[in-house]
Amino acid sequence: MAKQFIARAIVAVGAGLLGLSVQAASIMGVTGAGASFPYPAYAKWASIYHKETGVRVNYQSIGSGGGQQQIITGTVDFGASDDPMSGDSLKKENLLQFPALVGGIVPVLNVPGIKPGQLKLNGTLLADIFLGKITRWNDPALLALNPNLALPDESIIVVHRSDGSGTTFNFSHYLAQVSTDWKNTVGVGKAVKWPTGHGGKGNEGVAAYVQQLKNTIGYVEFAYATQNQLAWAQLQNRAGNFVQPSVESIYAAAQTADWLSQPGMGVVLTNVAGDAAWPISAATFILLPKRPRRPAAAYQVMAFFNWAFEHGADVARELEYIPMPDNVVSLIKKRWHDEIRNHEGEAIWPLSSTVAPSDSAHP
Repeated sequence: MAKQFIARAIVAVGAGLLGLSVQAASIMGVTGAGASFPYPAYAKWASIYHKETGVRVNYQSIGSGGGQQQIITGTVDFGASDDPMSGDSLKKENLLQFPALVGGIVPVLNVPGIKPGQLKLNGTLLADIFLGKITRWNDPALLALNPNLALPDESIIVVHRSDGSGTTFNFSHYLAQVSTDWKNTVGVGKAVKWPTGHGGKGNEGVAAYVQQLKNTIGYVEFAYATQNQLAWAQLQNRAGNFVQPSVESIYAAAQTADWLSQPGMGVVLTNVAGDAAWPISAATFILLPKRPRRPAAAYQVMAFFNWAFEHGADVARELEYIPMPDNVVSLIKKRWHDEIRNHEGEAIWPLSSTVAPSDSAHP
């Protein structure tokens, strides 16, 4: 019986202190669900990881609200959310939260003749468009900021998320900081009462709408803009500078993060200080139960993200995300070890172990 719990193959990770079992406790796959914001990175990581280890990571892009709900009900092994859960909620649901990536949310548009990065917007104009106060592309305020662009005399078609979304949380959080009108009339949330526009499900849905319909504007994670060859706007940041979304400008925002300042490391990165900072940057978070029903599956989830932290940084950067710095990764791993326990109260992530735990050993 003991043999079935022993790894047939071990993949060395980190500095060699931890080995990952390719086949352990019959757990050959784990499930996760939630934010569409990090989906391009998670999907690419999962594909490479399966080839290297044989373990499948099935991640469903259903929105941050769905990810929080599913991890709370226990229908997935891990949840994902761009809207960090509060300390009180984490305590109530007995969940551990940690950041996995930092990315940028960008206004995307489909206006004939306007190329990526040509249109300039500031926070007030962006808010007024999504409030339905600016309704035409040749509005005097837009022309004043973009005197060299041939903006058409066409109605602006607004596209927003239709599902509970961490991308919406961060987008609305930004707009509430730069527009008193937005703050007082719409507010901040994963789902808000939109004054105007059409809804698309997931970053995928918004990107598809904007790609297919002329004279649209929406908001998506930067990777969706580049993968779908969408035009995006440059934005004026808190320092007053117009910046383009890029790994460098998102990194400039991420540098401001004090991960220990918020419960569950739930730092919000919108409208932060910095001359080169992209103003709608955001971290995306993973949620794990501290007392998982399936300890072996919880181990495999941590092993996957351990691999991603150790080996997935280049993939993340290629997709316009910022990987977690080494010091933050060390803190995350320590929290895995200290806070996630099996049915007997033992650590599931023993830092020197080479054999994964078994669910059947802990009925």
